[in-house]
Amino acid sequence: MESILKQMVRLLSLIALVYGCCGESQVCTVPECITNTSHLSILETRKILMGYNCINKKDLSGKVFTIPTNDANPYIKLHANINKPITAMTMCQRFNSGLERGQTLFSLATKSADNELMLYKSSLGTYRVHVRLRSLDFFNLPDGINEWISLCWTWDSKTGLTQLWLNGKRSARRVISPHGTITGEPSIVLGQDQDTYGGGFDPNQSFVGDVTDVHFWDKVLSPCDIKYYMHGQIKSPGNLLNWEALQFTTNGKVFIEKSDFIC
Repeated sequence: MESILKQMVRLLSLIALVYGCCGESQVCTVPECITNTSHLSILETRKILMGYNCINKKDLSGKVFTIPTNDANPYIKLHANINKPITAMTMCQRFNSGLERGQTLFSLATKSADNELMLYKSSLGTYRVHVRLRSLDFFNLPDGINEWISLCWTWDSKTGLTQLWLNGKRSARRVISPHGTITGEPSIVLGQDQDTYGGGFDPNQSFVGDVTDVHFWDKVLSPCDIKYYMHGQIKSPGNLLNWEALQFTTNGKVFIEKSDFIC
């Protein structure tokens, strides 16, 4: 009888904790280590559950991620709908930061390469893109501190052509990693540079500030579509990452606040 009562208490604790994590705005795939806990005490089961991070799925329209601290702990992991190799892409986001040092804006790694796709702001007006472990610098771009920057980055593997757009103005087109293909399960992070798959963060490369309206497509958007985004609107949300139905997990001091980009 005592054993049955213990099992019932464990089951109720399991249901309560999983439901608390996996509410209606979240997507959870509960691992076997959580569902198979018959050999564990109630306290051990609770410790496993409390350490388990579920994936949020939310419409973040009118919201921002705020990262207020300058260290290697806070970041946002984005869960993309990617089921085939990436041979072309557009990534757009808006950010607002008071930092003058370099900081990472977007990091996509695979198990075979840490800098498959990485966008790094080296200094005011200077941005570095990484594609398939190669890098390229863009200089004298329109930029600012403590103001909103609307940014889009495009790349097409057929030609290797890549380009940056900032606040409605574009860079010259450059060539990087032509005929490259990004394969494997991606790890996508905002706020940190991945020097290893899903980790290896350096606080000196971390992002501090607000970021919003992150979208990711498996194609190069037309200039008109990009200009539309620059003006605060969007014709078609990203098919790989969609800010209006974003799946994500957070770590450290990351807050969701109201956006003041358009009031």
